[in-house]
Amino acid sequence: MDPFNRKKLSGQSALVTGANSGIGRAVAFALAAEGASVAINYVTDDQATQDMIRQIQASGGKAIGLKGDVSQEGDVQQMFRDLIAAFGTIDILVNNAGIQRDAPLHTMALKDWQRVIDVNLTGQFLCSREAAREFLRRGLVPERSRSAGKIICMSSVHEVIPWSGHVNYASSKGGVMLLMKSMAQELAPFKIRVNSIGPGAIQTPINKPAWDTPQALDKLLTLIPYGRIGEPEDVGRLAAWLASDDSEYITGTTIFIDGGMTLFPGFATNG
Repeated sequence: MDPFNRKKLSGQSALVTGANSGIGRAVAFALAAEGASVAINYVTDDQATQDMIRQIQASGGKAIGLKGDVSQEGDVQQMFRDLIAAFGTIDILVNNAGIQRDAPLHTMALKDWQRVIDVNLTGQFLCSREAAREFLRRGLVPERSRSAGKIICMSSVHEVIPWSGHVNYASSKGGVMLLMKSMAQELAPFKIRVNSIGPGAIQTPINKPAWDTPQALDKLLTLIPYGRIGEPEDVGRLAAWLASDDSEYITGTTIFIDGGMTLFPGFATNG
């Protein structure tokens, strides 16, 4: 095979959580386009998942659906058993599943705080733990990748930007930042890489009210120096690169993909 035309993730298998819509969907398609066999984790909408599987298979790829709640230990462990039964092992984990339950601090219900932490933070821990166990068991397979495993945590610009009215979400993403860094520090000696992607405003269903009218979009764009809202495919391309050997010397890092939102645009005119 011509090495210049070889797909970057050929022969590898990946799990993408929360993958049948939004950013997760784009990531799953991007990994499949680079040759990975993809397990699509989801909680609802069997039809959307089956449609994705058919699209990937029609392009010559391999895909399966894995229904399960990432915040539940039993669901996660069963997911990994099913994935390994189907693909033999796992090379790439993308911890994408995430939710919002927004409210001002003084009215936020404990159940809404807890549910966001459970999915957005505990879910990433549970999936990463199972992936790490398999990476450590299997070890390095040089013909597939120069790394023994790759974990990509989907974080947010709100791991560094406070967000009034969203204390549960921002806290979960701040937690993801140090979860990622601590895992990266622990696993680097085993050639397992752990990184985060920190999206800014991306045009997905989770934040539709922020972009679905001209007025809302204009307001949002005041926070984005680059002058456009992000698309899920922007994140998908970054995830595929970060999972590949092209980024093999990168670990313990959050890569922000935000059109400059973390540049504090309110200070662009001298504050």
